[in-house]
Amino acid sequence: MLDLKLAVLIDADNIPSTYIKEMLEEISKNGTPTIKRIYGDWTKAHLTGWKNVLLENAITPIQQYSYTTGKNSSDSALIIDAMDILYSEKVSGFCIVSSDSDFTRLATRLREAGMVVIGIGEKKTPQPFIVSCDKFIYIEILKPEEKETALKDTERTPSKTTSKRVTKALDKIDRQTVKLIMNSVEDLSDEAGWTFLALLGSYISKKKPDFDPRNYGFAKLYDLIKHMNKFEIDERESGGHKHVKHIYIRIKE
Repeated sequence: MLDLKLAVLIDADNIPSTYIKEMLEEISKNGTPTIKRIYGDWTKAHLTGWKNVLLENAITPIQQYSYTTGKNSSDSALIIDAMDILYSEKVSGFCIVSSDSDFTRLATRLREAGMVVIGIGEKKTPQPFIVSCDKFIYIEILKPEEKETALKDTERTPSKTTSKRVTKALDKIDRQTVKLIMNSVEDLSDEAGWTFLALLGSYISKKKPDFDPRNYGFAKLYDLIKHMNKFEIDERESGGHKHVKHIYIRIKE
């Protein structure tokens, strides 16, 4: 997905500005943001935080006055721009940054047109918008917590510590999650029961767009799989690269 040209459309009223750096880094992992626009009523005081970071991140602000109390006119402006961009054929995907379910139909329409749609929003985002995206990322996992961890005995000096970034867990690994992973492993397994781990994450995301190991406090899917202790793990040498290993897993008997 890294060759995707993305239109990044941000709903300023529904996303806090404090995540801007991490959010753009995450978007860059999925493609190249060629269009970056943010929508809001910039005369309102609550958007001041966004004003301070737009220029340094090359995000174009789109002004939308709130003519009616309780109605978000920015939604309409974002939707109209998204359709204009779609028909301009300048991008191959969209990143809609919002926690608002009003964009559910937009995401569905863009996917019908063959666009890849990535959603980014808070954990409170309604499920209809989440499942209308190809992939959905919770912004809360984009800022790992800093924890002080002591160095190993061989490296430790008096009062010396190292900082470790720990992913914040948003969800527990419940039975439903375990069942989702195990069923997916079975779906992808060969005759001997082995599944190539590199294919597993994207396959699960097709079933559950907001699946992400970071939701459960793990940086990688491999770490989550090891923690579950329900799989055999086989690290195999790759063909041309000595230090690169292909990881296969299968359900323990």
